[in-house]
Amino acid sequence: MEASERIEAERLEMPEVSLMAKTGTLYGVGMGPGDPELLTLKALRVLERAPVLVHFCKKSRRGNSRTIADAVVNDPSREFPLVYPYTTELAPDDAEYVSALAAFYDDAAARLSDHLGAGRDVAILSEGDPFFYGSFMHLWRRLKGRFPIEVIPGVTGMSGCWTRAGTPITWGDDVLTVLPATLPEDKLLARLRDADAAVIMKLGRHLPKVRATLAATGLLQRAVYVERGTMAGESIEPLAEKADDKAPYFSMVLVPGEGRRP
Repeated sequence: MEASERIEAERLEMPEVSLMAKTGTLYGVGMGPGDPELLTLKALRVLERAPVLVHFCKKSRRGNSRTIADAVVNDPSREFPLVYPYTTELAPDDAEYVSALAAFYDDAAARLSDHLGAGRDVAILSEGDPFFYGSFMHLWRRLKGRFPIEVIPGVTGMSGCWTRAGTPITWGDDVLTVLPATLPEDKLLARLRDADAAVIMKLGRHLPKVRATLAATGLLQRAVYVERGTMAGESIEPLAEKADDKAPYFSMVLVPGEGRRP
């Protein structure tokens, strides 16, 4: 057998895995509701060792998920900010907003693919839980099937808020309804009419609409307003007693259930 034939025969006998390049793993890391002490041990281990730490943010500002990580991460060389083209400037259903966000996520997925393809693990820091209204999901959808992915669940923002408010949210057979405040008023009204218990998220400029809807459904007196739950600057009060209609993004309204109790 000639040398070239022998080399080819040996190559064909090699296990297929040895011919494949090892890629990095994409981690979706649940950062919890804000208090760094609510990070899971698994999240902490990934934060300590991942060479690329991704966080979403507004232009000229650090992302909230990255701020949570300050307690355990102090290495700017690993930071990889992804700056949103828009946040509250346009309505979510505006064609320009939808197009710009799609391009943003496409570009972000391509940039992270370079790191993953080079064998570097990438951790995407996600407020609350990565699979609950999380920006991580848009990158997960674009990268799944191409790279190994592990999602690390986190304490949700709503769980942190009802705990800090001392408000059990469901009793007995209560059904919990979770609503984004960005819904049109008629849809909020329809959902809340039949709700046993509710969490209304993404308040911002939508608080007046939410307040009016809760009043119309007779739920206003049960509603609790929580701002920056578990974080610095936390504020909790009955919504009926809140004197203004100002609310940051990190705020929500809780409507506790009144179900069966032994």
